[in-house]
Amino acid sequence: MDVANRRLNARSQSASRRARIGATFGLFVGFAAVALVACTGEIGDREDGPGSDGDGCVGCTPEGVKVADSTRFARLSHRQWENTVVDLFDLDGPTQLSGSFAPDPLGGKAFDNNSASLEVTPNLWADYQQAAEDVALLVTEDPAILARIVPTDLPADMPARAEAWIAAFGQRAWRRPLTTTEQEELFALFQQGTTYYPELDAFTAGVRLSIEAFLQSPYFVYRAELGTEANENSLIALTDWEIASRLSYTLWDTMPDDELFRAAKDGELTTDVGIRAQIDRLLTSDRTRATVRNFIDQLSDAEQYLSLSKSETLYPDFDPAVGEQMREELQRFTEHIVMDENGGWKELLTNRTTFVTAELAEIYGIDPSTLSFDADGYAKVDLDETQRSGILTRSGFLAWKGTETEPDTILRGVFINRRFICQTLGDPPDEAMGAVLGGEETNRERVDALTGPGTCGATCHGAYINPIGFAFENYGALGEWRDDENGHAIDASATFPFEDGEKSYGNAVELSNILADSPQSHACFARFWVEYTLGRDIVADDDPLIEQLEQESRAGASVRDVLTELLESPVFRYRLAASSEGQ
Repeated sequence: MDVANRRLNARSQSASRRARIGATFGLFVGFAAVALVACTGEIGDREDGPGSDGDGCVGCTPEGVKVADSTRFARLSHRQWENTVVDLFDLDGPTQLSGSFAPDPLGGKAFDNNSASLEVTPNLWADYQQAAEDVALLVTEDPAILARIVPTDLPADMPARAEAWIAAFGQRAWRRPLTTTEQEELFALFQQGTTYYPELDAFTAGVRLSIEAFLQSPYFVYRAELGTEANENSLIALTDWEIASRLSYTLWDTMPDDELFRAAKDGELTTDVGIRAQIDRLLTSDRTRATVRNFIDQLSDAEQYLSLSKSETLYPDFDPAVGEQMREELQRFTEHIVMDENGGWKELLTNRTTFVTAELAEIYGIDPSTLSFDADGYAKVDLDETQRSGILTRSGFLAWKGTETEPDTILRGVFINRRFICQTLGDPPDEAMGAVLGGEETNRERVDALTGPGTCGATCHGAYINPIGFAFENYGALGEWRDDENGHAIDASATFPFEDGEKSYGNAVELSNILADSPQSHACFARFWVEYTLGRDIVADDDPLIEQLEQESRAGASVRDVLTELLESPVFRYRLAASSEGQ
């Protein structure tokens, strides 16, 4: 058979297998359609529903906490898909298959796990199908990997061996026990293995075809929360298995481990003591370190550090590769504060410890020859207390929000308003575009002339954007410290109208200390953790929870304490019933 015919035959076989899987699990088609609707917010969007006739508080727990609407079918992010495949098959490293998936349009969302952005388009569905087949081939062609997913205590003879494997593997793949009907349908498919893979023995062929089916199922692609029994207030208590998945995908970005599955099986996660024990265990693991790094990376939009560009005239030694080092610095600093020091938002805003390469040390004015670098080329240092204070004075943010030649005061101010104090800002007026400046000798003068008092941008820029941005005038386009500009002393002072009153500051260090005590800043930090943890946009019903977390954070609670409070809350352990449920 020539190459063209072999490729045609392979495509035909693949299409035949996919059709067989689809025919066996016809219910998946409807399930996927419902899940897609849920991800766009149509399920549960209603004016009336069970319990909304005044007899009770819709969505209220016995403690009076309001649970907001959310999807029943949270699709795995590409990162979560990759991590889950690695853990499900105990692989030595990532498959990298998710790197070829159709990208998710974030649409302005801060985090890549927001259900509103996680749809399954036709292109992505084709990617899932191909990836399922690739993984199945990888597993069944490697005896060592295959042995890892076949328990040693399985019956030796068929069909009992196949049935026991389906039940054991299926529980891990779908993160819950399979129903009797599901096991029967999967066993029927398992028996078709030799039809598509006649070169394999019956058991291996069945495993290969079954893996393709398991990974193409919406029960794998989505975190399905299937309960429908609602109480009088339209609340559905999540099962132990559903809580296990919520915990693991929140803190580890992957499927539950064996201990979490055991706790779910034993019914421990629907008890206060049981869920607290698992939260404590998960929060202290190395896997949570990766999640903390990922959270701050996305909150800070640090991927943008990789595309830095600076003037060759002003920065002749600039290497764009330093952007990756800045991103790693941010992540190491955050991991150190949260995981090693058990610190909170205050410490993230004020701590001067950081981790530098030789290139970063020079930006901070430190002689690299005085440092001791680790195997990765990073050294732990304490920065000048008069120049640096926490996350906002680190080089990555300042260089990203800098032009080729000077600080970008406006973009610095906009980003901090939106991501660090959650201040709502409008779009710039059309008149602000294309304004002609002249005669200004400092960056601050140019910004004021364009958007300050007496201009079309005076209201928004003058009150909110510019005052925050001006605090960072001491930092140049690469984040380096500067005392003057064109012979003029830097003026980094300003006043900002925080929700609890106006505050004045002389520079970014003073502003960072104000933010470390600001209810608005702590509420914003809590708000983003709620958004990240629940995988959805924030709504008004979340305000009491955010206020509670803000008060604890401002009182000195660590990030891990805040997360514990959030994961123990009824918002995390209940789901609001849709109008078609609980009736």
